[in-house]
Order: sequence, then structure tokens, then C-alpha cells
Amino acid sequence: MDMMSICSYLWAAWILIWIAWALQSKKTQHRESFASRMSYTAVSGLAIYFIFFGKNLGRWWHRDIFADQAWIGWLGVAIVVLGFAITFWARFTLGGNWSSNVTIKVGHELIRNGPYRWVRHPIYTGLILAMVGTAIARNQWRGLPAILLIWLSFHIKRLKEEKFMRQTFAEQYTEYSQTTGAIFPRLLRR
Repeated sequence: MDMMSICSYLWAAWILIWIAWALQSKKTQHRESFASRMSYTAVSGLAIYFIFFGKNLGRWWHRDIFADQAWIGWLGVAIVVLGFAITFWARFTLGGNWSSNVTIKVGHELIRNGPYRWVRHPIYTGLILAMVGTAIARNQWRGLPAILLIWLSFHIKRLKEEKFMRQTFAEQYTEYSQTTGAIFPRLLRR
């Protein structure tokens, strides 16, 4: 089995686990509009198209980036596993406050432990890492726009989510955002 097939199976397993886990979320108090959600979901869809389904893209997109060496594929798989491990840790820590949409839950809590000590959106961190790993395993130029698009998608979603969080937690969230990174940890803390 090639490394890209392993990555595909890992993504499929992650999606199934994530769907099952979604049943344990708290009731929603306030949700973003459908149009708001589409602003980042469409971008994620393009990323997924490039990395998994972009067979009809021009020849250039299918050229190898790295020389064909087995360790590069294994590195990609390892990064996917690391990314998914971060998402599971973050989702477990977040508990019932999680939602796939930008929402505020009934009894929503500001979580600041686990991976949330370092970043405000560690699930996005993990998914970006998983996409980087998948792109390495794919080893084609089409992996680069997939990485950029998934980052852009989560950047858009993060901005919307943080607006909701500031409205809900006010100064507490402002202070939290000054001491943590958004998607990647801050190298220098204040």
C-alpha cells in the first residue's frame, strides 16, 4: 500500500470518529449564518479537491516535489498522525463546547487547559498539520495550494469564531488571546 492510500484511510477514520463524537456536544445557543459558514467551507472544499481529487488538473500539478524516497512518504504519514493526535487531544479537552460551525453553546466555557494553553484553535492546528503530512505523502505540486487553502479556510473561520468568543467572554477572551497563539503557538510570550 502506498503512503497516500494510508493517508486517505487515516482521513476517512478521522472523519468517522469526528462524526460520532459530534453527538456529544452541548445544545447551541447562537449559530453563524449559512452564508457565513460557506465563506470558509468552500475554501476547505477546494483544498480537499486539490489533494484528493485533483486528477484532472494540468500535468504540472502532478509533478513530484521530492525525489522518490520511501522515508518522505513515511514522514508524511507521521505528520498526519501527529496532526490527528492534536485534534483528538483538543476535542477531548473541549468536550461539549465543540461544534463544527461557529457557535456559542448553552453553558459555553472558555477552555484554557490542554493544548488550549498554547493555541486558541488547536483543532485547526492539527488539521493543517494533517494536510501538510498528506501533501508530503502525495509528493505533488498540487499539495501546496491544498495547504494554503486549508490554512486560509481556518484563518477565515478563526476570525469569525473569535468575534463570537469576544462577544461572549469579553475581557477574559481578550486576555487569553494576548497570551496564546491563534493557530500556532507564540514563540515569545508577553
